[in-house]
Amino acid sequence: MPNTDAAKRALRESGRRQVLNLRKKRELLSVIKDYKKTIETGDTAGAAGKLVNVFKKLDKAAHTNLIKKGKASRLKSRLSKRLVVKTPTLEG
Repeated sequence: MPNTDAAKRALRESGRRQVLNLRKKRELLSVIKDYKKTIETGDTAGAAGKLVNVFKKLDKAAHTNLIKKGKASRLKSRLSKRLVVKTPTLEG
């Protein structure tokens, strides 16, 4: 238990931040999961629209230090690669 008043305030603040960070992380993961489900169903047009939202969430999470910048970049690369693989190519 904290002894000083400042330590008590810091404990309350860290508790609030933990709840907010968990909420943001769950929201990010749910957006990614929804995008992956859309790709698995074969709806590439819908997935392309959702990819923009996923990129936005990843960039925001990296900017606010929820995840590291490199992880956001890696996830963006891997998720966009999934869409490219599922998109039929035009060969003629």
